[in-house]
Amino acid sequence: MIDVDKLRADTPGTDNVIHLNSAGSSLMPLPVIDAIRSYLDHEIGYGGYETQRSFKNELDLVYSTLGELINAESHEMAISDSATRAWDMAFYSLPLEAGDRILTTTTEYVSNWAAYLQLRDSKGITVDVVPNTGSGELDVGALESMIDDTVKLITLNHVPTNSGVVNPARAVGRVAREHGVPYLLDACQSVGQLPIDVAEIGCDMLTTTSRKYLRGPRGVGFLYIRSDFLEHLSPVFVELLTATVVLPDRYELRHDARRFETWEKNYANVLGLSAAAEYAMDLGVADIWERIQSLGSMSRMLLGEIDGVTVRDLGAVKCGIVTFEVEGRHALEVRELLSERSINVSISTPLSAPVDMHERGIDGLVRASVHAFNTEEEIDEFAAAIGVIS
Repeated sequence: MIDVDKLRADTPGTDNVIHLNSAGSSLMPLPVIDAIRSYLDHEIGYGGYETQRSFKNELDLVYSTLGELINAESHEMAISDSATRAWDMAFYSLPLEAGDRILTTTTEYVSNWAAYLQLRDSKGITVDVVPNTGSGELDVGALESMIDDTVKLITLNHVPTNSGVVNPARAVGRVAREHGVPYLLDACQSVGQLPIDVAEIGCDMLTTTSRKYLRGPRGVGFLYIRSDFLEHLSPVFVELLTATVVLPDRYELRHDARRFETWEKNYANVLGLSAAAEYAMDLGVADIWERIQSLGSMSRMLLGEIDGVTVRDLGAVKCGIVTFEVEGRHALEVRELLSERSINVSISTPLSAPVDMHERGIDGLVRASVHAFNTEEEIDEFAAAIGVIS
C-alpha cells in the first residue's frame, strides 16, 4: 500500500494547493525536481555540450527505464518534446493513401482530430467513428464489424480528456492483431495512472507525455514503436540523429525507434521524465491505480449528493478524471471560484473532444483529476467548496 504521508512529503506543491489537475499537469515529486536541478546546475556551471557528455550514462539509461515502465525494449523507445509531437511523428509516418479508412473513438482529442481532417483534405482518407457501448466506452464489437480491407489504422485514446472512462485498449489490440490493422494508442492520460503493458495491449505504437499522471516536467514525452512494425513507417523528416549520411548522395535511417527523435532536446527534462518513471515504478503503478480509483469514486459520490451538481462520467471502468456540471455556473467560473480557495481543477470545452461533447450536448465541464498524493480530507474540502458554489 502507498504511504500517503511519505508521498506528500515528497511533493512540495501539496503544501500550497489542493491539486486536482493531474490530468492536465501534475505536481512533481522531489526526485524529479532534483534530477532536473542537478542537470541544470551543471549546465549553468560548465556549459551545455559539456554537461550532456558528463551525463551521458544517465541519458543512455533513460530508454531502458521508459521501456521498463511499459514493458518494452529500450530500442523501441523514442523521446519527444510532447505527447502530441510523438503522436504526430507516428501518425504522419504511416503510408496512408486516398481511400484508406481510419477508425477512431467518439472521444478523440481535438489535436488528433485536426490531423485526421488534414489528411482527409490533403490525401483523401476517410475517418470513421466507432460508436460506444451503453456505458460509454468504445464498442469493441462495433469496431470489429467496421473493419474491411480499406481500414489501415485503428486509433484509440486510452483515457479520454472529458469523461472519466477507461477505453478497452487490450480488447482493441486483440481485434487489431486478428485483422492485421496497425494500432496507435494515445496513452497520454493513462501512463502513470494505471499499469501499461504494451505486449498485453498489442499496440504497434504508443504515445504519452511526462507532465500528466507520470508527474514529470512539461515539454517532454515519448513514443513507443514495436520493433517489428518499425519498417512500416517512413519518418516525415530526417536529421543528424535519425539518419547517417553515408555518402553525399545517400543516407541510412537508424534501425531503432530513435529515428523519430531530434538531436536537440531539453536534456534536463529528459532526466526529469526518467526520474518520474522510476518514481512511479518504485511506488508501484498498480497501487497508484488502486488509490486513484478509490479517490475518484469518493469524489463522484460526494459530488452526486450536492443539489445542482451533475456528474457526467461514463464507462464500466472509471479513472481518476471526474467531470461534472454545476447548474447555473459556467465551467470556467467554477474553476476560478475554486482557484480562489487554492483548489486546482481544469475544464473541458466542446473543443476538447468535439464529437463526444457535441453528441452529449455539453457546452462545458469542470474536470477534477485526482492522484495518489491527494487525501480524503482534500476530497471532502473540494466537495464542500462545490456545495458552497452551487
